[in-house]
Amino acid sequence: MPWKSGYTISNERTVQDRDVHWPDGQACSFTITVCLDPPCGPDGLTAADLRTGEFHYGMHAGLDALRALLDKHGYRATFLSSAVVARLYPSVLRSLAADGHEVAAHGYLREDVGKLEPAEERRRLQLTTEAIDLATGRRPLGWYSLARRDDKFAGGAVSPDTMSLLLEQGYTYMGNSPADDIPHYWVTAPETPAAILAMPYYYHFDDQFFLLFPAEGTGLEHADSLARNWRAEMAAQHRRGRSFVMVVRPYTITWFHRMKALGDFLDYVKTLDRVWNATALQCAEHWIKQYPQEKTLQLKPSIWKDYADSLS
Repeated sequence: MPWKSGYTISNERTVQDRDVHWPDGQACSFTITVCLDPPCGPDGLTAADLRTGEFHYGMHAGLDALRALLDKHGYRATFLSSAVVARLYPSVLRSLAADGHEVAAHGYLREDVGKLEPAEERRRLQLTTEAIDLATGRRPLGWYSLARRDDKFAGGAVSPDTMSLLLEQGYTYMGNSPADDIPHYWVTAPETPAAILAMPYYYHFDDQFFLLFPAEGTGLEHADSLARNWRAEMAAQHRRGRSFVMVVRPYTITWFHRMKALGDFLDYVKTLDRVWNATALQCAEHWIKQYPQEKTLQLKPSIWKDYADSLS
């Protein structure tokens, strides 16, 4: 992760195309991420957010349609759930896990943890882990903090302590980082060094950033642009042999022509040679084995120095 506190210098580099290797000679990895949580503000989910018609549709007819489409193609996905949604819909999460999908954590209330004290963030992280474990019978090993709809240009809210807490609590990976288009290490303590694997995330692989403007519900959203972009980006990632990680929401992507666009895209992916459909956890576990951090990271002490008159 290049945004290291204190500007720690590292010879960490992206793995070049020729050196990226996927299991069994697959050409590239393909991960479908499904966010179950409804939109919310920085304080997290409220009762009003959970009572909206779009969320009700998403967790029922929308999710049923999306699951049927994934089953048709034989794809498995990583589903994201906050603690509150896990408490409200445990049978849904249990069914997803039983079908071979991964269920990953998406925060306690999907709140901005940057506003929390470390002890409170730890407590909420533990409660989230317990809620998903209780619902699915499996503790989550991935943690996500996707950008909110009203925070369109952020990569999701994390605190200075989030990554260290995830390591402390035994998480395998952080789910969304825009620092690379393949899995990469997010350094938390250079002097150790301590790091957690981060999975790639890009806004232009995420349905909400195409389907918000013009205003959602007008029928004028850029669904066709989203479909064209998915196809073009998937072709490029397949050609290079890297990762394609898309994000969809059942209350957003399953509207009428959008659902057809998603189905057409999944049909297109099937035409590509040697595409490895992996959950985020499967991809992370492969990467940690193939590119362990002790060989990938070679950190040096920070050379950053502050000066009293520096504008930095």
